[in-house]
Amino acid sequence: MDGGRVRCRNAKGKVLGAVPAALKDDAQVVRLRQLVEWLDRHDAECLSTVDTWLARSLPVPTVLVGQVWADSAWRSVVRDLVVDAGEVGFLRDADPERGVGLVTLDGDTVWVRPETITVPHPVLLDDLDELREFAAELGVEQRVQQLFRQTFARPDALPATGTVSDFSGARFEQINHVLARCRTLGYPVRGGEAVYPVFEGGATLQARFWVGADQYPESEAWTGELWWTRPDGTTVPLAEVGPVAWSEGTRMASAIHAGRAVEEGAE
Repeated sequence: MDGGRVRCRNAKGKVLGAVPAALKDDAQVVRLRQLVEWLDRHDAECLSTVDTWLARSLPVPTVLVGQVWADSAWRSVVRDLVVDAGEVGFLRDADPERGVGLVTLDGDTVWVRPETITVPHPVLLDDLDELREFAAELGVEQRVQQLFRQTFARPDALPATGTVSDFSGARFEQINHVLARCRTLGYPVRGGEAVYPVFEGGATLQARFWVGADQYPESEAWTGELWWTRPDGTTVPLAEVGPVAWSEGTRMASAIHAGRAVEEGAE
């Protein structure tokens, strides 16, 4: 295996450009290909899980981080995240016994062992600009979008309608197109609405964004309003939507809206 591909050498040791046809169905080659597929799925699951920790600001047992650190897939996802372990810093190391090793904004390396740590959503980080500058100095590359995640602050003046219309009126040539974009971005669509659940302040809110529904997938689609509900479908007043739920819901609507059909010559 090399770079996620199964490779072969000939008798002289030269790496071949492709697996010879006679070996494509060989049991060893098939097992290696299955291993590559499993590793890809495992990597995607690690990324998705940690993104959920961030989006929901979930407390994560420190001992768990220490245990998964030996796995290169987990390590590549959690390393260099900004975590709150009683002290805020970049996660650089972890050990089941010692806890987590952090680099603080002062440039100090410290080991702490709280019961749990959290991966704060960037909208909750007071020192976001300083952390971004320090990340650039350290050469930090985060696989999970945290420091450079697009965030949206709730405005002081809220619409009286109880919904946000900033992303309505976007045209897609077919409903198929907007549904495909939602799938690519990871947002499920239910009853014509793209949905993103956010756990915040001990409760779950669902951001809902109208993307269109019709019995004909080839029909034209237009986006509508963005709003938030409780799991039972009750609409939540905009003033009661927390900063993380607001940011993530608006981020969803903005990302879907960006894939709209743009007329030729339009700015």
